[in-house]
Amino acid sequence: MPKKRKKPDNLDTTTTFANMNVEGFKWYDPTLEKRLEDRKKGIVPPKISRREYWQMVRGAFVAALPVILMITLIFGILVGVAYLWLSH
Repeated sequence: MPKKRKKPDNLDTTTTFANMNVEGFKWYDPTLEKRLEDRKKGIVPPKISRREYWQMVRGAFVAALPVILMITLIFGILVGVAYLWLSH
């Protein structure tokens, strides 16, 4: 049996007739208009190196570390108090 040739799919999925960035949709991005305007003006966000990126990630973890330690400490104290209270 001979193979059937597939017709080319001419469906245009890139043309939009209305702005689909509408508040309330799950894909709504309030900064999209500003970024598009900046791109048209030629303003490009600065490129960062891999080393700078990981330094920023490390800084974020160091900044969050005191909060994480305090939550862990409070949780441990509550577990200890509950153990003492319920063991007798």
